[in-house]
Amino acid sequence: MQRRQPGMAISGLLRNEQTLMSLTNNRLVAKTGMPKIFRFLLANLFFLVIGIGCFSQAQAQTKAASQRLVLTGSSTLAPLAGEIARRFESLHPGVRIDVQTGGSSRGIHDVRKGIAAIGLVSRALKPDEADLQAFTIAQDGVSIIVHAGNPVITLSREQIADIYTGRITRWNVAGGTDARITVVNKAEGRSTLELFLDYLQLKNSEIKPHVIIGDNAQGIKTVIGNPHAIGYVSIGAAEYEARRGAPVRLLSLGGVEASVENVRQGIFPLSRPLNLVTSGEPQGLARQFIEFARSAQVHDLIRTQYFVPVNAD
Repeated sequence: MQRRQPGMAISGLLRNEQTLMSLTNNRLVAKTGMPKIFRFLLANLFFLVIGIGCFSQAQAQTKAASQRLVLTGSSTLAPLAGEIARRFESLHPGVRIDVQTGGSSRGIHDVRKGIAAIGLVSRALKPDEADLQAFTIAQDGVSIIVHAGNPVITLSREQIADIYTGRITRWNVAGGTDARITVVNKAEGRSTLELFLDYLQLKNSEIKPHVIIGDNAQGIKTVIGNPHAIGYVSIGAAEYEARRGAPVRLLSLGGVEASVENVRQGIFPLSRPLNLVTSGEPQGLARQFIEFARSAQVHDLIRTQYFVPVNAD
């Protein structure tokens, strides 16, 4: 049995009213007084049906607008996540995705507290984070950077450690000019800092920084503005800026050039996964976004950010 649509019912009622009015004009029901009452009831019914329709439409619009996803964490991953979010929103009208930075530690914290549905974490999960699930969307590396005017093109692990612990304070000791080295370090809670310290086998308390920065953009700007500075940032972020003409040089590490290509080949010694992290198995909108972020539909966005796409299993 087919279900009649509200519009069809209203049209039918209007036709009935016109018929009854015609009968009234022919004085067939003139003494009953029914046409006036019928018109009154019909008018109220009409507005009731319209009101219900508008309410249902408003409910649907509210539901669509309420589909919001919050992502917080890594400043390395946030720009890419933002680009993926914009493409996802264009394919899903009514969905809004809010991407916030603050470091990988914030991403972990916010997911555990339910503040964010997805954490942006630019490292592998630690043993004490087994309650979380990580979904890798790209690979990146961490590079030592100096000003393009600095003649130094490579440093050994020992030289880097000596510079960051204050044992080497002038560039001429490492093959550069006779100028004082400005040491730029990452703030606590940044996964780049954790990877850097792990690579050098140092504790953060041993570092003797002159400048402490947060995200990659701050690190790159600091080095660009100081010809004698040394820092470390995402290879993707540094190569992106260098290709656009920024006076920054990526130093080789362990004899391997710091480049996206060497990260892709798996030969750069300081590489890391870029992960979307959730508390338990993702559901609903979060799951849809993660599947989209791991699909070939966004590989062009990943390459544009100078990261290496990964194929989801």
